[in-house]
Amino acid sequence: MTQSSSNKVAFFSSKSFDKQVFAQFEQTKPVIVSHIESRLEQTTVALAAGFDTVCVFVNDDVNTQVVEQLAELGVKHVALRCAGYNNVDITTCHKLGISVSHVPVYSPYSVAEHALSLILTLNRRTHKAYNRVKEGNFELQGLLGFTLHNKTIGVIGTGHIGSAFINIVEGFGCKILAYDPTPNPLIKSKVEYVDLQYLLTHSDIISLHCPLTQDNSHMINVNAIQQMKDGVMIINTSRGGLIDTSALIKGLKTQKIGYVGLDVYEMESELFFRDRSYEVIQDDLFQRLSTFHNVLITGHQGFFTQEALNEIATTTINNICGVTEGQTNHDNFL
Repeated sequence: MTQSSSNKVAFFSSKSFDKQVFAQFEQTKPVIVSHIESRLEQTTVALAAGFDTVCVFVNDDVNTQVVEQLAELGVKHVALRCAGYNNVDITTCHKLGISVSHVPVYSPYSVAEHALSLILTLNRRTHKAYNRVKEGNFELQGLLGFTLHNKTIGVIGTGHIGSAFINIVEGFGCKILAYDPTPNPLIKSKVEYVDLQYLLTHSDIISLHCPLTQDNSHMINVNAIQQMKDGVMIINTSRGGLIDTSALIKGLKTQKIGYVGLDVYEMESELFFRDRSYEVIQDDLFQRLSTFHNVLITGHQGFFTQEALNEIATTTINNICGVTEGQTNHDNFL
């Protein structure tokens, strides 16, 4: 292949693991990838000059102004290497002739298993037990948990990841309530579909597995939390904006909420995927949230398995090549 016939791709928010997993395609596919560590936003969009495609991740900000500048620079394709697309102004992209693709399915069990790991860690306090034993402290006081068997788990969102999560927790003997505007026929026999209010009221554990939209932003708010059981556990491995962080903190302070497990945070774009250990974190809400002993936060690593990375890379490259070949009429394109 010649360089002129290749699709030039600006790979924003690039990490070492991105370079490794995408390198396998650079000799076999008509793409020339340039890795850029900075995230795509208004201050960095000029770096996309001379590229046909920008490849972006969950915290890149492809808002209206960025899209307009991308169009002026001649970019024809925004390729998301993730499932969610709430960070892209798709309407403006279409208006300006920029195609948008994503990775709708990639190893859903990766995220589902991470959600379960948050539940088990919070419940049995294995992170605290680990630290105690390292220090020679074998005291059990403060480590009391509960059995998952016969507990009620409410699952909000029953797409690929939500369904994978349901398949896992079914094996624990849990009762599963589900809420989704579009019920999944593949798991109807395993769950009881209910309205959102019923799920909030009757669940011991609530796990979020839905995309972020304008309609469900802050769906976990003061009113929703007031309806929940005392001591409820809330797990979010989807998108941070689904939860009102201020309301979450209030629920923790009043002990209405007993446990919180987060792999996402609504203002994570300023924090996650970078080493902040030598900095003073300026986000007061995040700092307050992280002080609670019953809150466990991970840095958006639910997707981070070898299987998921391979699937993301394969689908993303195929999407990029699909634009070159005129094959954009399928579910990967928005």
